[in-house]
Amino acid sequence: METPAQKTGTTPAFMLDSRQAWIRLALALVIGSIGSVGMWSVVVVLPVVQTDYGATRAAASLAFTLAMLGFGLGGVATGKLTDRFGIVAAIGSGVGLIGLGYLGAGLSTALWQFNLMHFVIGAGASATFGPLMAEASHWFLRYRGVAVSIAATGNYLGGTIWPPLVNWATQTYGWRATHVAIGAFCVVSMALVLALLRARMGGHVVAAHTAAPPPKIDLQLGTNTLTALLCMAAIACCVAMAMPQVHIVAYCGDLGYGVARGAEMLSLMLACGIISRIGSGFLADRIGGIATLLIGAVAQGAALLFYLFFDSLVSLYVISAMFGLFQGGIVPAYAIIVREAMPAHEAATRVGIVIMASVVGMSLGGWISGLIFDATGSYAAAFLNGIGWNALNVAIMAALLLRARRRGGGSRVAMA
Repeated sequence: METPAQKTGTTPAFMLDSRQAWIRLALALVIGSIGSVGMWSVVVVLPVVQTDYGATRAAASLAFTLAMLGFGLGGVATGKLTDRFGIVAAIGSGVGLIGLGYLGAGLSTALWQFNLMHFVIGAGASATFGPLMAEASHWFLRYRGVAVSIAATGNYLGGTIWPPLVNWATQTYGWRATHVAIGAFCVVSMALVLALLRARMGGHVVAAHTAAPPPKIDLQLGTNTLTALLCMAAIACCVAMAMPQVHIVAYCGDLGYGVARGAEMLSLMLACGIISRIGSGFLADRIGGIATLLIGAVAQGAALLFYLFFDSLVSLYVISAMFGLFQGGIVPAYAIIVREAMPAHEAATRVGIVIMASVVGMSLGGWISGLIFDATGSYAAAFLNGIGWNALNVAIMAALLLRARRRGGGSRVAMA
């Protein structure tokens, strides 16, 4: 089904789900893949930077913490910018922050400067995730779930492509030159792709959401209440999600398999997450975002349960692949729910708030799991903790799904 968008000046009407929409989405995916370097580069250079500054691992790791904090807070700020001035302005600001952050990190003379610049880098990278998902939701109706999932996949594609490139450049040219080069490349390449996106959007650059279709479902909840519930669910699911993602490498080391095996499992997990994100988009287009997220959350809990009972090398590879397939579509589903239940003109802001909550959950989950391990000497209790948090997410999603059914006589009817 194609619905004509309103005309702005002499710009031809934009059609939802059209070829033009898919071209925009492809450009958004490229931007997201490039900009996501801000989430992955610090992990690669961490040991080298630590040695160079003669710092402790905890002090050097603060760069990642600040990058995540910048990513979370920046998502809200760039979301507001998107809702008010359009996606081009938001991405443009992100490009500038990424360039500034990497240049500052490369020229830093003290570890605190390097760490601080990663807050700037994280804030810039945030524009290429939440706001892009929200914007992509305005370009599609029939294939909205697929579009949002594809837009979110840029983060995982970047996680597949960037680490080996950053490692090679660091080993060849040093981490300082690598950071300066990353900043320069991101500014030039993202500016060019953004210019193409702006040309494709034409007169719809600033107010594309004015012609976006209205919400599909009515949960009989205020937007603030629904946002709070989604934030609670996002924190809960990401506390659970963080256990394998943050600790799988250390877990394999403790079991005697070696950290290299754990790194391979993490890569497998992320690769399967790409498949999951696309697949969950197709599913969301058929049954809606709430039902899709609920299925993913239940499956994630099952995978966490498997970790408790199986710890052979082969079984850990299989479970890690399963975990990636189950959890990859969960975070994009929050953006789909926001767009299905809230007005288009505030979607990017609301998505940014929920993404910030998910970042809090990931950070909290990684820390709590480590704390539990230190207290018990085992990851078994940490997996149980993740299962408990995951159950909270399942409960919230189930309640929302039942509420949607009461309103429309079933989730399919309510979302039709």
